[in-house]
Amino acid sequence: MSQSLRDVIQQAEKIILGKPRQIRLALTCLLARGHLLIEDMPGVGKTTLAHVLSHTLGLQFQRIQFTSDLLPADILGVSVYQRDSGKFEFHPGPIFAQMILADEINRATPKAQSALLEAMEEQQVTIEGKTRALPSPFFVIATQNPAHQVGTFPLPESQLDRFLMRIQMGYPDAQAERGLLSGVDRREIVAQLSPQMESSELLALQKRVREVFVSPALLDYVQAILRQTRESARYTHGLSPRAGLALLSAARAWALLDERDAVLPEDVQAVLPGVVSHRLQAVGEYSKQNSDVLVRELVEAVAIP
Repeated sequence: MSQSLRDVIQQAEKIILGKPRQIRLALTCLLARGHLLIEDMPGVGKTTLAHVLSHTLGLQFQRIQFTSDLLPADILGVSVYQRDSGKFEFHPGPIFAQMILADEINRATPKAQSALLEAMEEQQVTIEGKTRALPSPFFVIATQNPAHQVGTFPLPESQLDRFLMRIQMGYPDAQAERGLLSGVDRREIVAQLSPQMESSELLALQKRVREVFVSPALLDYVQAILRQTRESARYTHGLSPRAGLALLSAARAWALLDERDAVLPEDVQAVLPGVVSHRLQAVGEYSKQNSDVLVRELVEAVAIP
C-alpha cells in the first residue's frame, strides 16, 4: 500500500469514527473503478463519508440533492440560447465532476434516476444528440433511505446493477458515539481536511488493481459462487456475468489494500456482501432473512477449491 493511501485511510478514520470496514469498502469500490450505494437510516454518516473521501482524495466534488421534482436536465445540463451570438450554449450540469454525491437518490422519480445510467456505465453522457465525456476518475456515491420511508421510489434493477457495491453504515458503537457527541462538529473538521493524494496517483492505483493476479483456481471459486446462486431455489434469479466481473474487481482492490499482488478466496469473501446483496433477491420464506444471513449461507454452500 502506498504511503498516500495509508494517509487517506488514517485521515478518514479520524472523521468517520468506528467504521474502518466501511471506509475500506468505499476505497475498495473506488479503486475498482466502481460506484457506491450507501443505504441506511438518516443521520448515520452516509453524506459525511462522501464529503470526507472527496476532500481526502482531492477530487472535484458535486452534490445533487434528489427530490421528487428533479429533472434529468438538472443533472446533465442544458443548452441556453445566447442572444448576443445567436447560438445555443451548453451549460454543463453537476454530473461533470470527478465525484458525485447523489444524495437520497430514491427520493427522485425513475425518470430523474435514469439520467445517471449512461454516466455510471460508460463515463459519458448524451445530451441533445451529442456525446460528452466525463472527467476521470469518475465516481458516484449515492445515498438511499430505507424503502419503507415515506416519499421513496425503489431503484430499478438496472440502476442497482450499475453500483459495484452497496454498504450500510450502521449505528456507531458506544465509544465512537461518545467521541462524536463530545467532539467538534464533523462538518467543521471536514472543511479543514487537506488532500492526501493526487488524481494521477489514484488513476495509477486503479490501473494497478487490474494487474493483481487471479489464479485459475480462484476463477473456479468465483464461478462456483455464481453457479450456486443460479441453481439455488432461494433466489428469484442468479448473479449475472457482470456481477462476477464486479466481484473480481472488488476482490482485486481488496487484495491491493492488503499489499498483495494476488487474490485469495478470503478477499472474495470479504467483498461478497457488498457486491451481491443488492443483486440477489430471495424468494418465499427466505425473503424474510437478512441479506447478511443469505450471503453467509452462500459462502458456506460453496467450498474453496
